[in-house]
Amino acid sequence: MQFVTLTSDWNKEDFYTGALMGKLKSCNPDIEFVTISNSIKPYNTAEAAFVLRNCYKFYPSGSIHIIAVGTDPVPDSRILLAHANDHYFLSADNGIIGLLGDSETLEVYSLGNNTPETTNSFPELHIMAEVACRISKGEKPSDVGKPVDDYLKQIPLRATLENNTITGTIIYLDSYGNAITNISRELFERIGNQRKYEIFVQSKHYRITRLNAKYSETTPGDLLAIFNSIGLLEIAIRNGSARELLNLNTDSTVRVEFND
Repeated sequence: MQFVTLTSDWNKEDFYTGALMGKLKSCNPDIEFVTISNSIKPYNTAEAAFVLRNCYKFYPSGSIHIIAVGTDPVPDSRILLAHANDHYFLSADNGIIGLLGDSETLEVYSLGNNTPETTNSFPELHIMAEVACRISKGEKPSDVGKPVDDYLKQIPLRATLENNTITGTIIYLDSYGNAITNISRELFERIGNQRKYEIFVQSKHYRITRLNAKYSETTPGDLLAIFNSIGLLEIAIRNGSARELLNLNTDSTVRVEFND
């Protein structure tokens, strides 16, 4: 069985997912088609990369991941096939490949410049599905594309250090309104070195002085901080939405100040 996943900013009522699934199944009936998310905000490549980066390793080796975000054809745009950690990724050359991490192990292939005859407004169907079918049948990336290293490169936003302070950014807001930052447990423990700390959300007004091991340790309606299942510092309100109540977005700042 060959897994092909989809991460997109398509509305679930659109026909795009069904058309893509049909073409893949017609090409190779052994393909198992899985939708990771059709709820990415339109054109938000950072959000798509975050979701896929934290999902793809749970799929079997050899899985193929179609990223249908920011694929609108523009002059000289192209579709890329990337190979890393024994997984394949199909995306527009819009920076998202670099945001998936593991840049040292990435092998990237260009599938050529887009033309109206081959892509019109649906490159996922006319290019990505075709390449996914070929890879699923045993062809190698070098059989379908040309190796390149001049693709658009972006890297995930990192937390910064200054004196005794870690300054991070909210990089993802989940469906509960919990705010996930780019501050890792490893960084927190290494810089903190078991010192006391204060966590400030947006400003000095929202202050947290302890970390939860689980959400239920906090009274409903109260603010909390916790390292989540992917090892990132998360700001939440027990049984509430931190996004709404604290007016947070993916540019909001979270600071951790350590005290000697």
